[in-house]
Formats: sequence, structure tokens, C-alpha cells
Amino acid sequence: MPSALPDGEPVPADGTLPASALDGAADRPLGFYLHVPYCATRCGYCDFNTYTATELRSSGGVLASRDNYADTLADEVRLARKVLGDDPREVRTVFVGGGTPTLLAARDLVRMLEAVRSEFGLAPDAEITTEANPESVDPAYLAELREGGFNRISFGMQSARQHVLKVLDRQHTPGRPEACVAEARAAGFDHVNLDLIYGTPGESDDDWRASLSAAIGAGPDHVSAYALIVEEGTGLARRIRRGEVAPTDDDEHADRYLIADTMLAEAGYHWYEVSNWATTEAGRCLHNELYWRGADWWGAGPGAHSHVGGVRWWNVKHPGAYAAALADSRSPGAGRELLTPEDRRVERILLELRLADGCPLALLHPAGLAAARQALTDGLLAEAPFAEGRAVLTLRGRLLADAVVRDLVD
Repeated sequence: MPSALPDGEPVPADGTLPASALDGAADRPLGFYLHVPYCATRCGYCDFNTYTATELRSSGGVLASRDNYADTLADEVRLARKVLGDDPREVRTVFVGGGTPTLLAARDLVRMLEAVRSEFGLAPDAEITTEANPESVDPAYLAELREGGFNRISFGMQSARQHVLKVLDRQHTPGRPEACVAEARAAGFDHVNLDLIYGTPGESDDDWRASLSAAIGAGPDHVSAYALIVEEGTGLARRIRRGEVAPTDDDEHADRYLIADTMLAEAGYHWYEVSNWATTEAGRCLHNELYWRGADWWGAGPGAHSHVGGVRWWNVKHPGAYAAALADSRSPGAGRELLTPEDRRVERILLELRLADGCPLALLHPAGLAAARQALTDGLLAEAPFAEGRAVLTLRGRLLADAVVRDLVD
């Protein structure tokens, strides 16, 4: 089942934020994440806060229904307007994720977007993204999304090999994600992403090359490639524990990453974050960059996380409890934490070091700066940016990014 929420102090019933949270807000972009917690089936590797229809029926309560979900989420957007008061910012990015957002009718996703537009306004060049499973959309659905204001879409491709998809419990057939890219282009989407996963048990290097070739051949302007992380409590973790499938080791993950970086670079994709490549700067995912650069975002939906001005909070997980709170005019927040200056410094290093332009050396304490000099000597950080005051990972450094970060935050 989905992982537990962190501990934290209670969220006020009306969701009020400390006054300090909006200090300097005008200088920070504001984004919205809209979580749709529904899936047709549960994938064996997934520990996200998602629910199948069977799981919701067994938990009881009609408030968890997909049919009225758009209205419920719009209630939280209106709550956000009250909490943020006279904050004048227009929304720069909206990202609808899940779950499988496209299990809802296209008109419901458009209504959720319209709630953000109505309460806050959208910047003229706002990036509006939804995730989609390949089997849950068709040309008419995509055209309705585009007409309703969405201009970016991200398809969960994962692999082009049927036996790999089977291990992941993915339902689409090979070739369908590539067809979706063409359908999205025909509907008027300028920006299309394909999500890939490498390191699935039973996947070979050639399988991974085939997946990359298929993704590149489809012509999206963005590709994400993530190493499979086997989370405790998932179906895949249980299968590995029983010996039904063998886990992929770190060396194989590193080999797959190098294959991805080489093939994507040769095809004209440029890495801008450790797991993300785009053909142009405009093709980058601006919403994710808000996260990586510590900007402000409001996460609406069950289990969604938010951050505004150094205050981070998270919602109750179950759709029924979420809907009940809003129906009672209460914040659905389950807990929150106020980040200290040291918390924010560490998070900046953790996140910004993953970006192609790295993080400022000025963020590092003496021990971290000494570690950065050693990383430079070891070929993990690039020389030219270092001389200009920035820590930027080399290709080898990207392979060891987690270890480099641990040293630099000291």
C-alpha cells in the first residue's frame, strides 16, 4: 500500500499560513499540483497514493467517488485562494498527476484547471501539463484537453518490450505510447514527454536500447528516464523477496543510464536534470523546475504536498477523508513543518546539484566545500563551473549523485 505520511505539527482548521510564508512571495513563481488518486489497476512497483475502484468500494463511503472528484478538488483551490489572501501572483505552472488523471473525463480535468484560472489567473505563458496512461486517451480526448487549455502532456511509456511491461504490471501494448505522441501532436500539443523506467527485473541492455529507440523515434521533445526503485510494501518487492524475479544491481543501473545519456544526446536531447532530457529549453518541464529550485506550489488532492515560503504541508491520504474535510469547510491538511534556514540550505544543495547548472558553492559549509574540492579532483564535478563558483556534476558525477550530495551537505 502507499507509504505513510511524515510526522509534523497540526495544520490549522482553516489552513492559515504563518505571515512569514508570503514574505517576498512576489519574487517567487507559483505553481499548482493537482493530484488524481485513481488507477484502473495497481502496478506492482508503485507506492504512490493511488486507489483502484475495488479499494475504494471496500473502504466505504461515497465521498471518494470519481464522479464528483473535480468539484471536490475545486473546493481546495478555493481554499487556497482564501489562505493566500491578496497574493497577486498568477499561476505559472499547473501539473495534473496521479494515479491516472486521464481516468477522469477530459471535461473534469479542464474544470479543475478552470478552478485555478478563475481563482488565481494563469500567466500568459503558463505551462499546463497532465500525465496520461497510453491506453486511457484517444484523439478526441486529447483534442478536448488541448482546447481546454492544456499545452503539455506526459505519457507513461516505461518500456517498449512486452515482457518488461508485464513485470511492471503495465496494461498498454508496445507501440501505443508512440502512437499517443503523434495523436497529441495532431491535437496541437507543442510539448510531449515520454516517461521511461530502466532496471526492471528481466530487462536486458538490448531491451533498454529498444525502448530508447522507440521513444526517440516517436519524436517527443522531452524524455524522462528513471531507475526502478523497488519500494517496500509493493507487489514487486514481494515477488523479489519470494525469489520469483531477480533484482537489478547498481552496476546494471549505471550501465543503463550511460546508454540512455549516449543515445539521447546523439538524438539531440540535452540533459538538464539527472533524469530528464529535452530537445530545447522550451521543452523542459518548468513545473518540476519549480520543485528543484524551491519555489512555491500548492498541492491539491489526497496526499498532495505543498510548499509556500518555507512552510511545507501535506494532505490526508484517503480520498474519502479528503472530501469529508472539504465538505466540512476544513483544510484537508494532515500535518506541516516550518523549514529552518539550515533545512532550506540543505534542500537547495540536494535539489539544485541535480540540475545542469548545479548549485552555488556559496551554499556549502567548510566541510562541504572541502568535499567539493575532492569531488573535483575525483572527476565528479566539472572544472570550468567550479572556477566560476558553481558545483556542476560531470557524467560520472551524475552516476554517483546521491553520494556526492551526501558529502556536500556537511
